Amino acid sequence: MSIQQNIEKIKSEIGSAQLICVSKYHTEDEIMEAYNLGLRDFGENKVQDLIKKQENLPKDIRWHLIGHLQTNKVKYLIGKTHLIQSVDKVELADLINKKSFDAGVTTDILVQVNSTGIESRFGVEPEKTVEFIKEILKFKNLNIKGLMGMAPICDNPRPYFENLKKLFDECKSLGILNGDILSMGMSLDYKSAVDCGSTMVRIGNKIFA
Repeated sequence: MSIQQNIEKIKSEIGSAQLICVSKYHTEDEIMEAYNLGLRDFGENKVQDLIKKQENLPKDIRWHLIGHLQTNKVKYLIGKTHLIQSVDKVELADLINKKSFDAGVTTDILVQVNSTGIESRFGVEPEKTVEFIKEILKFKNLNIKGLMGMAPICDNPRPYFENLKKLFDECKSLGILNGDILSMGMSLDYKSAVDCGSTMVRIGNKIFA
């Protein structure tokens, strides 16, 4: 199928959830094809790729950093993202806050939760997430819009998404989030994620395949 057909199919399947087009590994020409079909939210894993594409592509694109963010790359990123989806350390949140203050901006972020159960993965442990968010609430140049997580590659990802949705609902009930974003679901499992309450899906292969 064409990129247009892929996008139309995905949109019909995700309902009101927001589609983030994961553009890592894809050329600027491919991104422009998706852009010309109406997409405006694009996700990159690496800071240097995001910055290069942000410089070369239309200024109304909303860039999402969805990969792991190293502290030594933060200074290059401030003011260039619509959303940083991968904040999982207090020292990282602190640095984003300081650089945002210096630049006179407020940076929207998601807290990345290690919802896979795999110890080596990035993200805050689920049982420590509420405490983590309460700790970074003191940073006034951060805007905590919600949570991000993923399921491991498995036959049934639903329990992982259901657990993350419960955690999201707990955070909302405590009033510690300044937004309604639950970013979960990728090319292999976005339908299950949306069924479980995802409000934002991150899809690359299913768009550009």
